[in-house]
Amino acid sequence: MQRALGSEDRAQRFYDDQVLDHLNDRMREFVARQEMFFLATADRHGECDNTFRAGPPGFLHVLAPDALAFPEYRGNGVHASLGNISENPHAGLLLLDFERARIGLHINGRARIVTDAELRARHPELPADPVPGRRPEVWVRVDIEEAYIHCAKHIPHLARVDRRTAREWGTDDLRRKGGDFFGAAREAQVRRARELAGRPAQAALPPAGAPPPAVPPAPSPPPSAEAWREEARRALERAQRAAAGPSGGGGGTDWFGSGAG
Repeated sequence: MQRALGSEDRAQRFYDDQVLDHLNDRMREFVARQEMFFLATADRHGECDNTFRAGPPGFLHVLAPDALAFPEYRGNGVHASLGNISENPHAGLLLLDFERARIGLHINGRARIVTDAELRARHPELPADPVPGRRPEVWVRVDIEEAYIHCAKHIPHLARVDRRTAREWGTDDLRRKGGDFFGAAREAQVRRARELAGRPAQAALPPAGAPPPAVPPAPSPPPSAEAWREEARRALERAQRAAAGPSGGGGGTDWFGSGAG
């Protein structure tokens, strides 16, 4: 593709100057203060999944210049990322600093699942989780193959604001987890009701003179896309009023000092 688009020389300069097989000092400092990242995995067929991980600074823990680990907590029970990693060890992490430096870091490597006891036996310096009662079910260890910068050009500046609602860990309260924000559950209810209404009669006939069985009415349709957009617009206006502030940050072409090794 580089040859087809005429970018081979430019790409080679990037490989030579920016792509490392480990985390240098500045990269390790960057990782240590991050509170979130995006995780990309794929199963043995190449079917992809991308997800979001968050925690206090240090939850993405550098074990060595060529290895890091992050905890896996109780979630929706699907375990899409862990399932993919169990079949295909290749994983990609993207860390973005929206608040201070407005720079990003890509980390690609081979991942494997380890128990909390196993990892702590080898790395007793692993941080203890500050949330009472929350403990990792397992950890994911990533042996690093590539680490390189994600340029600042299109990373927005975001300002931190105080939380207005509690987001409780481990809750199964749908409202606290976001409810049916995209209307998927409502659509499933409508679909099941329509399937029930169209289901063929049972082999056993009702007694003579018995009233026909009642067909449950179809639930009202989910809110329209326009209603969702309006709610998102109002939420954005509230956030802008609360967090209005000057933009800043940015990063140079050698933000992590990769050219220096």
